[in-house]
Amino acid sequence: MLKGVKCKLLRINLSDKSYREEVIPDEYFVKFIGSGGLAIKYLFDELKPGIDPLGPENKLIFAVGPITGSKAIYSSRCSLTSKSPATGTIGVATAGGYFPTELKMLGYDMIIIEGKAEEPTYLYIKDGKVQFKSAAVIWGAKTPDAMRLMKQELHDEDIKSAVIGPAGENLSN
Repeated sequence: MLKGVKCKLLRINLSDKSYREEVIPDEYFVKFIGSGGLAIKYLFDELKPGIDPLGPENKLIFAVGPITGSKAIYSSRCSLTSKSPATGTIGVATAGGYFPTELKMLGYDMIIIEGKAEEPTYLYIKDGKVQFKSAAVIWGAKTPDAMRLMKQELHDEDIKSAVIGPAGENLSN
């Protein structure tokens, strides 16, 4: 086994509210360097040409690299990869904070989110289980307020989250 990787991904389908763990082959971590490279590999293999970037066929991938969660400085980074509605090509953004390290601590190198929820939904992942929660209580809230409301609803002050906020809700570029 390679050091710094879990060789697991969590695939979440919003359309049917299902999830499953999958094994990531060891050789992918050598051939497709970094979290962005790994995520692009999955999008290349799984997306059909010409799909609508805002449609249910697109995927959003959160991926972390081998040093995420280590003591290295600036190691809590996460790649967010998807077909971009702004360009129509693959887009990769990075983010930091607590979420990337928490993702690695859950035991995953990637989360692939696919499908489309019938209503605004957020995901609560804990102890290997995914809960699909109504986002009605947080919809329209600014990011810090949404995080506070989720902590209150879940009775868990220690959660770490990735939140889209009003810009994401309104499909801003």
